[in-house]
Amino acid sequence: HPWRWSVSEHPLVRTRPPTAPVVADTYGSLKQRLDIRKAEVEMVRTRLQQTVHHQIQTEVNQLQASLEDLTKRVSECKASEKEFVKKVKDLEAKVKDAKNLREKQLKAAEQEMKRLQNKSEESRNQWKAREQEFETSKLEIAELKKSIESGQQEIEKCLANIEQLKKEVEELTAESSQAKMEVKKLQQLVKEQKDIISQQNHEIQETMKHKAKLEKEVSELQLEIISLQHKISKLQSDSTGNKDKLAEFLRAYEWIETDRQYFGQVDGMYDFQQNNPQEAQQRLAKLQETKEKLSRSVNARAMNLLGKEEEQYNEVMRKKGIVEKDKQKIVDLIAELDAKKKEALRLAWKQVNKDFGSIFGSLLPGAQAALKPPSGKDILDGLEVKVGFNGIWKDSLGELSGGQRSLVALSLILAMLLFKPAPIYILDEVDAALDLSHTQNIGQMLKSHFKHSQFIIVSLKDGMFNNANVLFRTKFVDGMSTVTRTTMTSK
Repeated sequence: HPWRWSVSEHPLVRTRPPTAPVVADTYGSLKQRLDIRKAEVEMVRTRLQQTVHHQIQTEVNQLQASLEDLTKRVSECKASEKEFVKKVKDLEAKVKDAKNLREKQLKAAEQEMKRLQNKSEESRNQWKAREQEFETSKLEIAELKKSIESGQQEIEKCLANIEQLKKEVEELTAESSQAKMEVKKLQQLVKEQKDIISQQNHEIQETMKHKAKLEKEVSELQLEIISLQHKISKLQSDSTGNKDKLAEFLRAYEWIETDRQYFGQVDGMYDFQQNNPQEAQQRLAKLQETKEKLSRSVNARAMNLLGKEEEQYNEVMRKKGIVEKDKQKIVDLIAELDAKKKEALRLAWKQVNKDFGSIFGSLLPGAQAALKPPSGKDILDGLEVKVGFNGIWKDSLGELSGGQRSLVALSLILAMLLFKPAPIYILDEVDAALDLSHTQNIGQMLKSHFKHSQFIIVSLKDGMFNNANVLFRTKFVDGMSTVTRTTMTSK
């Protein structure tokens, strides 16, 4: 009978024991693979969030490969699922045909089939969830591709900016080289002028030394002349009283009449200015005694030294005249230099005073400023800074505010610089303590008064920026300091 099978020969008994474990193992293996893939997807997603731009493309390629592999495995799992469903249906058919088998085996088979069906349904739901995750991954990959394209565009823009900056750097380098050449020329010119001034100062010092030396010689000669004149006067005053003595001496000494023609000659034996008659009288006794001893060997009429002494005297007098002439020339030169110095100082004062008032009036409308000498004195004695508002002059600078005093100091410095201008000026935040209106006035003043000078100004206020020809801005970008150059349009 076809329904009388033994337990060992029943198809369900032969098939069920190996099929259930295989299905369970297969399902567990697939679930484990899904968990691994899910973990890989999460890990890849984390890595995508942490990678930088140049690694994104490589990660996308790996994700695409992983996605294709997972899609292939999903298809294989779906095929396995269909096969399992088919086997379950076969088992159900066989169970229906084996009604006469023992009820335990049928119930066990039914329970096993329900369990397998539940697992199959659970597996199907899990695969649907995985498919949804795969779709999400695809969308994320698409977004990453868009980010890559956007990054590439940004890189192209950066490269273009770099090229532009390179061109600007080359232009600035050329301008810097030209400026350096001009600075070298100006430095050479300044050096030459300094050498000329140094040489002139040296000549003046030498002239002053020569002048002092000549003045000293003149003083010594004048003292010597005064001494000689004093001696002559004394001798002349004594000559009257000595006439009687002279007559007596003439009678007593015949040689006096013979040598009388040599009396009074300068630097001679009978130089009465050098020889005091009173002292001569004292020496007379000694000389008479000596004369008696030397009368045979000494010629008293020998006046060989007289001519030489006269020549020396004439030479000294000639030098005295030269010294007096040189002294007068030096005095005239000093007077001329003093006059030129005073005139140059007055011209400088007038120009600086004019520019001082003009600059201060530009910085502070309605205000006046001037450099005036103290009351009753000349500009050579000093100058005072006077400030007024609407025609009313202040007694002292202490009446001004801190900002007004800053403007006065800045105006005076710029006025002196305008009198003797330089090729370039550097101002570092001179408007830091001023309000916006004063800052704007400084910019307009520099533009109107210093048309032929260059200024490098560091400022943080827009009022100064509006009057610049070229503006350099600094800012931090990604932790680095960057500089941008802007050429301002003339208003």
